[in-house]
Amino acid sequence: MNLLTFMLAVTSVTLNAFAQIALRKTMQTIGSMPQSILDYFYFGYQLLLNVWFLTGMSLYAVSIGLWMAVLGKVEVSLAYPLLSIGYIITAFIGYFFLHENVNLIRVAGLVTICIGIIIISRSA
Repeated sequence: MNLLTFMLAVTSVTLNAFAQIALRKTMQTIGSMPQSILDYFYFGYQLLLNVWFLTGMSLYAVSIGLWMAVLGKVEVSLAYPLLSIGYIITAFIGYFFLHENVNLIRVAGLVTICIGIIIISRSA
């Protein structure tokens, strides 16, 4: 995988992670899922007006476009593990931006994922 393709992959994964954060913020601002069927119409209306939701969906769209470019250049078995970088990005942003609990066990899991990414990248 050349540097440009790697950077496209990392950018795609990063945008995907930011989309997840935006969707989490969406649910924090809108509240929980509706309890009745009629409330779903109002919930959908709230989503369409929510800047976090619109941002998240836009980030997903760009992320998918970049990911397709990556898959056009490298094998999916090499590219797909790079999605794991998103776990690290979302944990970092979740901790600092959303004030979520990232404890030692989660950090150990993230380190394990990083080691796996390194092992897979050396197989190319």
